[in-house]
Amino acid sequence: MDSDTIRDNAERHRFEMTVDGHLARADYRIEDGVITLTHTIVPPALEGQGIASRLIRHALSEARARGLKVVPQCPFVAAYIRKHPEWEDLLAG
Repeated sequence: MDSDTIRDNAERHRFEMTVDGHLARADYRIEDGVITLTHTIVPPALEGQGIASRLIRHALSEARARGLKVVPQCPFVAAYIRKHPEWEDLLAG
């Protein structure tokens, strides 16, 4: 069943969202109170719909709720935080 709900697949270390049968995801790793967002992957069929932004906004909200600092290793995540300074307080270091 398709859903636009974002879920944390902790076993695979990624936030996932399935839309129209396509899986978009934001990969991460967590160590020592820091979540490193490593990759954001959106299938070509879903590009241009704001899916990556929704995934990253969710990931950052989760980081804040869990008291984690963020390392935006993924260029998309780094750009998202630059465009949305309300998340800058989460940056590690």
